[in-house]
Amino acid sequence: MPETSRLSFKEMCVKFDVTPRTLRYYEYIELLSPEKEGRSRFYGSREVARMTLILRGRRFGFSLEEIRQWLLMYRQKGTRPQLQTFLSLADRQLAELEKQRAELDGTIDDLRALRATTETELSKLD
Repeated sequence: MPETSRLSFKEMCVKFDVTPRTLRYYEYIELLSPEKEGRSRFYGSREVARMTLILRGRRFGFSLEEIRQWLLMYRQKGTRPQLQTFLSLADRQLAELEKQRAELDGTIDDLRALRATTETELSKLD
């Protein structure tokens, strides 16, 4: 891999807007495996792609362990099992997000109703 396509530890933190602690933790739990030269770490295209998937998975609500297992699956079993597992995880997470959205919609409706009632009560005091 050419030098120019590798990111330093600091560049990786900046590119993904993560703290050094986060990046070190992802390495510790084996989500990332940077190249090491002395005490320096360098991240190639594979690690950049993995970081993109990790952050996307976190945004979708997957646990770090689920993401780690999913990434590991590709190396152990190949593309088809990995994609099938992702579909299963995605279906489960979509159901959970839909449930959370319904709960949030209900909470918003309740708060609006309470606000309207309070506004009415306040106008009666004038």
